[in-house]
Amino acid sequence: MAPDRPPSVDRLARSLADTGLPHPLLVDAARLAIADGDPATAEARARDLAGSMGRHFLTDVVNATGVLLHTNLGRAPWGTAVDDTRYSTLEFDLSTGDRGSRQDRAPALLARACGAEAAIVVNNCASAVLLVLAALAEGRGAVVSRGELVEIGGGFRIPDVMTQSGAHLIEVGTTNRTRIGDFASAVAASGDDAALILNVHRSNYRIEGFTESVGVSELVGLGVPVVADIGSGLLDAACQWLADGPPPWLVGEPAARQTLEAGADLVTFSGDKLLGGPQAGIIAGRADLVAACAAHPLARALRPGSLVLHALQNLALAYLGRDGDAIPFWRMATLTVDHLRERATAIAPDLMVDTMAVPGGGTLPGVEIPSVGLRLDGDRTVGLRAGTPPVVARVAEQATLLDLRTVHPDDDAVLGSALDRLGAR
Repeated sequence: MAPDRPPSVDRLARSLADTGLPHPLLVDAARLAIADGDPATAEARARDLAGSMGRHFLTDVVNATGVLLHTNLGRAPWGTAVDDTRYSTLEFDLSTGDRGSRQDRAPALLARACGAEAAIVVNNCASAVLLVLAALAEGRGAVVSRGELVEIGGGFRIPDVMTQSGAHLIEVGTTNRTRIGDFASAVAASGDDAALILNVHRSNYRIEGFTESVGVSELVGLGVPVVADIGSGLLDAACQWLADGPPPWLVGEPAARQTLEAGADLVTFSGDKLLGGPQAGIIAGRADLVAACAAHPLARALRPGSLVLHALQNLALAYLGRDGDAIPFWRMATLTVDHLRERATAIAPDLMVDTMAVPGGGTLPGVEIPSVGLRLDGDRTVGLRAGTPPVVARVAEQATLLDLRTVHPDDDAVLGSALDRLGAR
């Protein structure tokens, strides 16, 4: 190519074929590079642009941040064993040959696992709350404590979700103190307007000091359905899937089974937080109320696909089989510190430090879990992300920490290679 005139777009794109990107994307990179400046450096710029495109795609990373449910990294790690060469029985009944329902398998198993009469799965917990309100309270009121009008990530607020559902908000109490009498007075004063009471778990913040709140068991006698948005998705406070029972950092976290046993008519919770599965929202509880949600037009708009339902089916079977080791989140969350020290010693003993991991994902605010990691002076995160696979770490007190609690043991060699590449061991 003559350096004094622009190269051919097609020729430049074809010279980038070794990057593995589809030709149309290489054409885009070539055009941008040519339009950007000196023809003599067009190929180098095009190659950089192609590399940037590749790094922008969804890809697997090693999570060394110590945040177990890292929202930016997809929260709970969970895959699916679906064979991509075959179809699935998403809405097909093998016994009868007739059309079935996608809500008959994974949702039924999740209902069984948390002691509910029935369940339905939608695409996240916010949509679960939206569907419940639309199906049960459209055109009527939902009673909520002012101290529970939460905002979740991305600026989504309970009052806004309620408005979109067609229900209207009946606020009771104050930010820090709400009593059972506040709920009783609101239900009585509303006549037939109050369709339900919404109890919202403050999963991503805490109110301390001069406080008072009302539990689910106190609300059940007020004559309207009680819907508990427990958010984080702990299935059962007893953690029967863990050999040693619930870890101490779970104390006080509401669980689906116990919330239903306390009298809640419905619970809503996330699939990708403490449940440990893919992004999803679960509505579980009374069969008639679940059926009303399933019959609402929004249910079709909010339904998940076969990959999510298959993953949830496998997850529910692991819970029912009390096989916590089969659930990556619980396997990582319950590793002993001694085990983590052994791994750190094998990777780079001189870099080993004690650290604190966190649940993350808007769950258990303020909770820390003892952990072990590797410490590098300064901010080395850019270099770590440049590897294959990329390693995502955290920076604290002018040092880079690689927390092993969130790293699968199979990736310890990846950390070792990344440290060698950075000249750190």
